[in-house]
Amino acid sequence: MILLFSALSFGIFLIGRYRALKICKGNIRLLHSKPVFHGSYLAIISLAPAIILSIIWLFSSHYLSQAYVISMLGDSYNILPKAEQASFLRQAAALANGSSFGEPSELLKLASNYFSQFLTRGNMVVGALSAGFIIVGYLFAFKKITLKKRSRQFVEKSIMALLICASVVAIITTIGIVLSLIFESLRFFEKVPFFDFLFGTNWSPQSAFEGAGEQASARNSEVFGAVPVFAGTLLITLIAISIAAPIGLMSAIYLSDYASKKVRAIAKPLLEILAGIPTVVYGFFAALSVAPFLRGAGENVGFVISSESALAAGFVMGIMIIPFVSSLSDDVINAVPQSLRDGSLALGSTKSETIIKVVLPAALPGIVSALMLAISRAIGETMIVVMAAGLAAKLTMNPFEAVTTVTVQIVTLLVGDQEFDSAKTLAVFALGLVLFCVTLALNIIALQVIKKYREQYD
Repeated sequence: MILLFSALSFGIFLIGRYRALKICKGNIRLLHSKPVFHGSYLAIISLAPAIILSIIWLFSSHYLSQAYVISMLGDSYNILPKAEQASFLRQAAALANGSSFGEPSELLKLASNYFSQFLTRGNMVVGALSAGFIIVGYLFAFKKITLKKRSRQFVEKSIMALLICASVVAIITTIGIVLSLIFESLRFFEKVPFFDFLFGTNWSPQSAFEGAGEQASARNSEVFGAVPVFAGTLLITLIAISIAAPIGLMSAIYLSDYASKKVRAIAKPLLEILAGIPTVVYGFFAALSVAPFLRGAGENVGFVISSESALAAGFVMGIMIIPFVSSLSDDVINAVPQSLRDGSLALGSTKSETIIKVVLPAALPGIVSALMLAISRAIGETMIVVMAAGLAAKLTMNPFEAVTTVTVQIVTLLVGDQEFDSAKTLAVFALGLVLFCVTLALNIIALQVIKKYREQYD
């Protein structure tokens, strides 16, 4: 479809451009707009309605086809257990697309045929309507191309509308994420009291009691205490940032003010390679190298370090986020005006004093932003924690013991086909909402710091 529309748009664009050149007889000065704008005008008018229709069909065909299949199956679908209905529709749609499920049942074959029929007919209708829109739009716009036609204004407004739509999509996506977290979390808090979740000290969602009534609510209040999960997230994040912040900041200072151009050209790309390593590789490194090394080193000095510990996960995570701190800090340090450095040196300050008392305070807003980005990256990391810190939700601040984090629990609770109507699966939205609020609070604090010091040094 993309190739088809691209080819059509290019062909119609050439026709519009040729039309403009023909009516002006080669004298472009007679045209209000350049031929390229007339060609773009013809392509937009001809293809925009068809493209919009195709996009609407692309996003709505899945839901419309499901509604059609459900209506056609009637009671045969309704008698299926609710927990199996969604899976049944997915299998029928996959079977219609050519996937194999062994020997499907007669009902599954029938549903698959309905899917195929609806999609085939829908594609034909959308294709016919798109072709009609293209023909009508082409004939209408072709006649509108004249010497005085203001095609440039139309094209520029169309591009502006496209940019606005892109911005609106980003905003709507953000709003949708927040609303989905809020509404699903409210469903969870109907089953588990808010304060029991936020301040409870026992996290064992696998033993949640399904059902309704006071008995289920009382039982779930005891097993959905999220304090151990948040404590584990905080512990691992603190370890990671305590490693990444000093190393990243000092490496940024060295690269920006002390290293020669040759060393910088080699060292900075090598340092940034760490940001391109997949997190699963870091997880293997933590589980197979760092954790055994820390356990052996602890035994030599009399400490008992678990084979899966917060220290191992936090240490490797700190290595992973060093490039975020180093690269961004290096950029903001280099952005500090040279006049500030020259003025400090002219007053008799040494190079180190200039860096500590002038450069770093001037670059503080950018450094804070780099640290906040690194902290957010550490909070959202999953794979390293799964492989190096374990899954045990333990309320402890001992870095030598196994802990878990919010993201790991979200992944654990959503493994396999899940129905979002139980406290166990709805708990992931509550965890996500709290994590979102914490990250938002950190960003607000960072913005306040940036605003304060930016006003001081601008």
